[in-house]
Amino acid sequence: MALDNIQITFDEEFRGEMVSPSGKITLGDQENGMQPYHLLFGALGSCFYSTFLVIAKKRRLSFDKVTLEISGSKVPDGDVRLLEKVKIEMVVFNPSNEKGLQKSAEFGAKFCSIHATVSKVAKIELVVTFQ
Repeated sequence: MALDNIQITFDEEFRGEMVSPSGKITLGDQENGMQPYHLLFGALGSCFYSTFLVIAKKRRLSFDKVTLEISGSKVPDGDVRLLEKVKIEMVVFNPSNEKGLQKSAEFGAKFCSIHATVSKVAKIELVVTFQ
């Protein structure tokens, strides 16, 4: 049984569209086209956040909003330039309990399956700040 299912169509260039059960996005070299690492970092961020959120809610912690900035770098050379480092910068606004939310973020990283997958090839740094 498939975990999920998407469909991607490209033209003769690098312009395409991805369709999932819940929507579609523009891909490639066109206006508003998502590039491969945009998609990878977006998947990492949304998986991490959803895992963090489940943990924070179970611990009855609250906040107004969270922003995530995810960046990365590749190894400088090689036939396949794999990711080398990824940094997740998380800002939690109006936290009810900074220590509890910090721990929830750490568990979010630990139990996010996409984080676990990416961490097999890259060192992932998590930086959490509160405002």
